[in-house]
Amino acid sequence: MSMREPGDATWASRMLSVLRIVAGLLFFEHGLQKMFGFPPGSGPHPPYVLISQMGLAGLLETFGGFAMILGLLTRPIAFLLSGEMAVAYFQVHIHRSIYPIENRGENVVLFCFVFLYLVFAGGGDWSIDALLARRRARAIEHGMSAASAAAD
Repeated sequence: MSMREPGDATWASRMLSVLRIVAGLLFFEHGLQKMFGFPPGSGPHPPYVLISQMGLAGLLETFGGFAMILGLLTRPIAFLLSGEMAVAYFQVHIHRSIYPIENRGENVVLFCFVFLYLVFAGGGDWSIDALLARRRARAIEHGMSAASAAAD
């Protein structure tokens, strides 16, 4: 296989899952740091206030990151997380400089576009979403309705 030929679809879907899992782990870590101060950052950990914008960010990053790791409701949650990162960039980072490398927003931009990609690509083969889809397809193939397959 040359570099100009399309790749194997099976491995492309598996690597999509790897991308989702790694992005989810990194995002989960950001959420844990906001909520619990773990892993410890370079400075003191500010108090966590649930009813605040930072509190909402911590919830989205912790639980959204965990859902990304599992591949659970990948598309809608990735949409929310992509939006969160766009808001973070335009509320916090862009005021420092227009260049992401100077305003320390390069990870925010990267997360935003990785999650935006996952909105359209889905979670890949190694996800709960794919497992449920395979289960529904088998149930339909064996004559069960999709609703009864989802209840199993």
